[in-house]
Amino acid sequence: MKTVLLAVCGLSPQIITETLYALHQQGQRIDAVRVLTTRAGKDACIASLFRDGDGHWRRYLDEYGLAANAPDFSPRSLLAVADAQGREMDDISSENDSERFLRACMEQAFELTRHADQRVLFSIAGGRKTMGACLALAAQCYGRSQDRVYHVLVQPTEFEGCRDFFFPPRPPRLLEVRNREGRPCFMDSAQAEVTLVPMPFFSLRGHLTPSLLRQPENPATLMLSLVREDKPELTVDLREKNLVWKKTECDLSAAPLALYALLALHKQQSGCTHADCQNCRDCFLTPEQILERQDELTRLYRRLSTREPVASGITGLDTEYFQSYRSKINRAILLCFGDHEGRQLSIERVGERPNSRYGILLDRRRIKVVL
Repeated sequence: MKTVLLAVCGLSPQIITETLYALHQQGQRIDAVRVLTTRAGKDACIASLFRDGDGHWRRYLDEYGLAANAPDFSPRSLLAVADAQGREMDDISSENDSERFLRACMEQAFELTRHADQRVLFSIAGGRKTMGACLALAAQCYGRSQDRVYHVLVQPTEFEGCRDFFFPPRPPRLLEVRNREGRPCFMDSAQAEVTLVPMPFFSLRGHLTPSLLRQPENPATLMLSLVREDKPELTVDLREKNLVWKKTECDLSAAPLALYALLALHKQQSGCTHADCQNCRDCFLTPEQILERQDELTRLYRRLSTREPVASGITGLDTEYFQSYRSKINRAILLCFGDHEGRQLSIERVGERPNSRYGILLDRRRIKVVL
């Protein structure tokens, strides 16, 4: 059975060779390595691991006699996650960055676990904590019984920050490190211990329907699919300032929640009996009709916020502000509940401009508004 190591890495490429060293010490053969990283992480890996002539990857293979059976690992194995414009991200420093990195982890985990004759080892030790958490979540969603999640520990801790320590060298030698007081000193690499720590994980894969294994999905979609309710109810809770669906909560700030509550209340009160909303004129509203309800919208906002309303935004709604709030609401809903569940909960548009109308697709009998 082929074994692939899927790892995350930031600006410390050492974690890759340390992980491979620890796996080798356990007698585990690795056939290929894939690394999810950033542009800066990719550059750091290329500069230190694959430097012409004396890269640490080649040194590791040579010192441990592994060159003949080396894993498939090269600069092409370094997968730098791109932003919305297709540019490789420099860092994972915002919520949007984390979302894109999680999506990349889900896609790689999905692709590598599709093959029954291949096992995947997930290494969550490298990079920012966010990066490791994203890969661990992807492993939980798609991992199988033959797959494993690992963390790597290096002791003593002085070797962790040593720029020259990529694996315990053979033969041992003195390396310059910084002691716990931050002062430079020398330590014998023979003291270094690299430990592979298996992390327990609960796999969702065996509980997913075949339709959810056709393409990568986000974690929210997969987890909500496990909640079995005959007819789940959406609660728009103005007291707790959130939406609740299948026991999952989605927090919204005052202005977006006021607008969502307005549309939910209209849906409830419409008395609509149509089988679907595509041509609905009862429970969906035009932008002009929404703007005409400014007084009601302002009252809902005052329930949610103690801040004094200003003359623009939610208390001075116009078409541009409406579309902005709609975008924020739908983004939050899809992030919390996933694409599969989120579409019936988000604010959808039906009809072509200039006859577009907006509302919530979910059956009005399954919507509850707590004022």
